[in-house]
Amino acid sequence: MELIHRNLLIGIHDALQETIFEERKYADKVIERLLKAHRKWGSEDRRVVSEIFYNIIRWRKRLEYYMGEGVKPNNIYKLIITYCLWSKTHYKKFEEFDGIKVADVLTKLKKNTVPTKAIEHSIPDWLVETFERELGANWEKEMTALNELAPTVLRANTLKTSAKELISDLKDENVIAFPIKNYPDAVQLEEKKNVFITTAFKDGLFEVQDASSQKIGEFLEVKEGQRVVDVCAGAGGKTLHLASLMNNKGQIIALDIYAWKLAELKRRARRAGAQNIETRLIEDTKVIKRLHETADRLLIDAPCSGLGVLKRNPDSKWKIDQAFLDRIKKEQQQILQDYSKIIKKGGKMLYATCSILPSENREQVDLFLKNNPNYTLIKEDKIMPSQGYDGFYMALITRN
Repeated sequence: MELIHRNLLIGIHDALQETIFEERKYADKVIERLLKAHRKWGSEDRRVVSEIFYNIIRWRKRLEYYMGEGVKPNNIYKLIITYCLWSKTHYKKFEEFDGIKVADVLTKLKKNTVPTKAIEHSIPDWLVETFERELGANWEKEMTALNELAPTVLRANTLKTSAKELISDLKDENVIAFPIKNYPDAVQLEEKKNVFITTAFKDGLFEVQDASSQKIGEFLEVKEGQRVVDVCAGAGGKTLHLASLMNNKGQIIALDIYAWKLAELKRRARRAGAQNIETRLIEDTKVIKRLHETADRLLIDAPCSGLGVLKRNPDSKWKIDQAFLDRIKKEQQQILQDYSKIIKKGGKMLYATCSILPSENREQVDLFLKNNPNYTLIKEDKIMPSQGYDGFYMALITRN
């Protein structure tokens, strides 16, 4: 085991402080800025920094237990060293750090027991109660999967290439990938790589998109020439997939309440060669009303708790609480009510979330159908984290 370089340690410390204490910024954005600011770091240094940073966020509650005290801005170094002791990596000269009682930490580690399920799985206490109530006996199986490292999955942009051709092109750039059974456009990396510097990415041959997320575009059953509306488009990961499934034929209207997200979508669409996408900013209710009964297909990728994607966004479990969950469920129902009017009679809409909670998923669909008898559920699917990828829910509904 080698002692981690001091400049890497300082970088991890500053990134954790920004994520945990300073406005609780999103981890992916913080680490992205950190790595951009240290372009001279080698690939191994970047891998170590990212690994330690994300694993400490993921296992924070358990590490605090081993430390014997809560994390404060002045003892994040102790948090880092506690993680390294637990994982048995990166450190050997612990005496260089003042005030860290290594023996106390090691005593707790040797016992290999923790007092509560919340500490064992490193989640807030309220979330244990929520998972037990909503998922029953299977909740620990799913939480164990959510604490695993997310694989890197790409979606081959079929407007320009195929999954088979993409694997070959990536291999030429020393990026080894393999196809995923039952996911026709998905390609998974054997190990994490910075794929954004590859020629394949710059040429728009792929987007980074989890395998479960790729199921959503297929589930909507879009066809060439249709008018499709994506009402919560964000930066457009699923919008771009729809464009490729439609072979650039027809029209996709991408809506969002954030102009910067739509600007990012436009940039990505240019790189991907997706030419049938039109973006519209939701500035008032008139934007939605103008679209009433005009769409053949409607995608509602609703705001949610994000509890199905904790593998890649472990910091989100520390940013939400039961009050947030209650608010987001009301918002989901309102979105369903308001946006469902966009589809034509005989059209289809897809309600999807990246949550694994029934109260955000099937219960929301049931409530909507109860209040809107002229809509009918055609089919639904749920993908759980224990199946290997992100947790998602999707329900395809038609307007009679």
